[in-house]
Amino acid sequence: MTSYLSRKNHSFNLRRASKLALAINLALVSQLSMAQQADSTAGAEKTEVITITGSRIARTELVASSPVASVDEVQIQLDRAVNVEDITAKLPQAAAGANATGATVGDSLGSSTIDLRSLGQNRTLVLINGTRAVPFSFRNSVDVNIIPAGLIKRVDVLTGGAAAVYGADAVAGVVNFIMDDQFDGLELSAGYETADGGGEKLNTEAVFGGDIANGRGHITGYIGYSERKALLAGERSWALQNSGSMINTGGFYTDVASGNSFGIDDNGGVTAERNTVNVTGDRYLTQPMDRLSAGLFFGAELNDYAELYGRGMYAKIKVTGAGASGQTPVSVNEQVTLTADNPFIPAAARDLISFDANGNALVNVERNLGLGVQTTEAVRESSQFQLGIKGVLTDSLSYDIYAQYGRTDETSSITNNAYKNNNSGASRFGALANTVDIFDPLLDLSSFSAPLLYSNRERTQSVMAATLSGDSAPLFELPAGSVSYALGYEYRKETGKQLPGDAFRNGTSFAAVSVFDMDAGFDSKEVYAEVLVPLLFDQPFFDQLDFEGAYRISEYSNTDAENTWKLGLNWAINSDIRIRGSRQTAFRAPNLGEFASPITALSLALFDQTSEQFVPRFAGRFNGDPCLLGTGNVEQCARYGAAPAGTPFDASTASYTFGGNPQIKPEQAESSTLGVVYTPAYISGFDVTLDYYSIKITDAVSQIQPAAALQNCYIDNPVAGNPLCDAVLRDPQTGLISTAIVNDFNLAAVRQNGFDLAANYRFTAPAAMGGSLKLAYQATIITKQTRQNNATVAAIDCKGTFGSACSGDFASVLQADYKHRVTLDWTLDTVAMQLGWRRIGEVENAADRTVSISAQNYLDLAASWQATDELSLTAGIDNLLDKEPPLPLSGANHFNTVSDYPVTGRTLGVSLRYTPTF
Repeated sequence: MTSYLSRKNHSFNLRRASKLALAINLALVSQLSMAQQADSTAGAEKTEVITITGSRIARTELVASSPVASVDEVQIQLDRAVNVEDITAKLPQAAAGANATGATVGDSLGSSTIDLRSLGQNRTLVLINGTRAVPFSFRNSVDVNIIPAGLIKRVDVLTGGAAAVYGADAVAGVVNFIMDDQFDGLELSAGYETADGGGEKLNTEAVFGGDIANGRGHITGYIGYSERKALLAGERSWALQNSGSMINTGGFYTDVASGNSFGIDDNGGVTAERNTVNVTGDRYLTQPMDRLSAGLFFGAELNDYAELYGRGMYAKIKVTGAGASGQTPVSVNEQVTLTADNPFIPAAARDLISFDANGNALVNVERNLGLGVQTTEAVRESSQFQLGIKGVLTDSLSYDIYAQYGRTDETSSITNNAYKNNNSGASRFGALANTVDIFDPLLDLSSFSAPLLYSNRERTQSVMAATLSGDSAPLFELPAGSVSYALGYEYRKETGKQLPGDAFRNGTSFAAVSVFDMDAGFDSKEVYAEVLVPLLFDQPFFDQLDFEGAYRISEYSNTDAENTWKLGLNWAINSDIRIRGSRQTAFRAPNLGEFASPITALSLALFDQTSEQFVPRFAGRFNGDPCLLGTGNVEQCARYGAAPAGTPFDASTASYTFGGNPQIKPEQAESSTLGVVYTPAYISGFDVTLDYYSIKITDAVSQIQPAAALQNCYIDNPVAGNPLCDAVLRDPQTGLISTAIVNDFNLAAVRQNGFDLAANYRFTAPAAMGGSLKLAYQATIITKQTRQNNATVAAIDCKGTFGSACSGDFASVLQADYKHRVTLDWTLDTVAMQLGWRRIGEVENAADRTVSISAQNYLDLAASWQATDELSLTAGIDNLLDKEPPLPLSGANHFNTVSDYPVTGRTLGVSLRYTPTF
């Protein structure tokens, strides 16, 4: 099929074509090895133009002023990626985000999201072939499980703000998934990966493609199924350390009148003490997932001036894991009336119960209902459809118009839960107290429970855009060539609806969690322009010097949006050295969750590690009241009316509230980059890039966690009027905490500076080995990272830290200041082998810097064999040395560790690809 772009050759000067060889060499530096390459010896008639990530201007060169790191199709296949999480987990620039561990709170519900540079998943823009992917959450995050890993040609990671080119949300950067929509033939693949004890992955996929309409069009389709098995905490001994316990199924009983009490052990015996059980081993270390996906990409030339194109993508994902209710089994702690004729009361306990003249006794019962750990099952169906038309109007003018619609429907239910009350409002358990043997630890109450609807959620996104692009050749040319440009308009509408299940709307379930109703939306209208100006060409020390500029005017229905701009220079000193730099602004508009979600309350006991209701993934958000623990400043505690040190506190009497803010404003960001690309002609096969970046975010939406607020108010900055003291309210009568307020506000300022370094060296292997070798190094080095929670407090040094003090709900808790991936490839005829080394640098607990995690190193080994022209085999071992995750003494957020570190251990995988020839 002859692309309309290939007919746009006259819009680019011959000097662009003559630089194509340099562009291809530089493309290797950026690891864009799978990008389209044109024949540098051909004339302008054969020059093909492309579009690169970070620009809407088509060009013959694969480099621009903004740095882009990439992962190509070959690496993706060597990694045996089942889903996108398998790819991004090894990117030095990416942090964990929401992932298979389910350690992220909020509305993640078993999703997999991307968090660039630990700045937050809601500050990372995800694109598919340069246009927005449909989000699933009210925080505008994209569940990248909807993207088929087997059809990805490459993954581009663009550093820094890109709002002038792509619009809002590209604050930390952009991740652009380039799909192989020109696939030709049929490919059948299957993969399997396993670890010791669970967590197996299975993937099957079929990809097909070919020309249609007598070669004037092309169609590419895929269908696939993948499955990830559960890995339980009980399969890893390190996950069971420091695990808590809860009341057992026998229960503990206290006679209200006399105060007498007794317990029932697991064998039904009467004891004087409470009997507990540890259920940690039954919790999910990684969550099971099923995914069915299918899609179609197409393009067809209608005539010499128009090409119709589009895509349809569908995915149905089912994830079972730890939702907002956690996984702690439900239990009762209530007063019930026992009658003297109750035949089930143990003989050894009957004398401890005080029956009144009517033969009734009021007894407080604490009992595990024996329903097992709670699980949240989320079924998410995502679809996105795009239809566009593009073409060439003249040799110097082209257009691209498209519309796309995406929708995510999600239903989530909580199992092993139950309604607390019947239709008349009476306790269901109390009604059973004299009809079943509640003292029997083996009592089957499964009929008492049924899956409870947590919520139904709908998320939609509609986008319509039109771009006119070309160059100035018909009107004028500068001495270095013609000016290229792109002008466009984009309309976007986002909606979100949520209907809670009645048990969680009304708080009538045993789970201490509630859900809000939502029906909200916003739209945006934007005009954008981009220009590429050749300043110098083929001059001493200026082989090429280009200026890039972009400007976007934005209007949002829910906020006062900011206009954004970009300035950039691309300077090739000679064929060996290129310098590139940019400065741009960005903004992130308030998303649905931030401006429209109502206030929701949870029990503070879910966050208290001393409570039976504690949810492990909430670790670090509440570490107790410093005033009661005796660690707080005495004068400050008295100033705010705190109870005396040593006063008992039951966290179940307090609430943890969170939600949106209709007055929220956009976040503002500025980013700068400056880099050098070195491809020395005297070292064949060697290239290196070094890019400096600086990102500054102001008016950042922030949620102050109670642990951070209490630490600052009563320990770090114990002064009158400290605003963080008001984030945790006290009961004026008791002096105990009553409410922790974790709502969204434009409070914070975040800054990060650092370097991205990439080097590649390809050379002939020693004669004894044969073949060729390639050594690749990709690293990110953070030189400065700070977070200022509000203007009245000092900024926190977050460089090289972990813990909630520097993260917030939607950013990774790991802020490592060094990460790298090094690979050594050996290719010999039909066999290729790769040894990989991943490293995460040393970090310290952001709260007090007294606890550290040493640098973690992981070795991976992979090999591929092209057995025949049609069959290839790939096998590999990740975490070759079976390294366990680190176990810090404090600051962990997932079973004694931090969710960014691999928790599965050594995994062995194999994949087959069969490409029949017809």
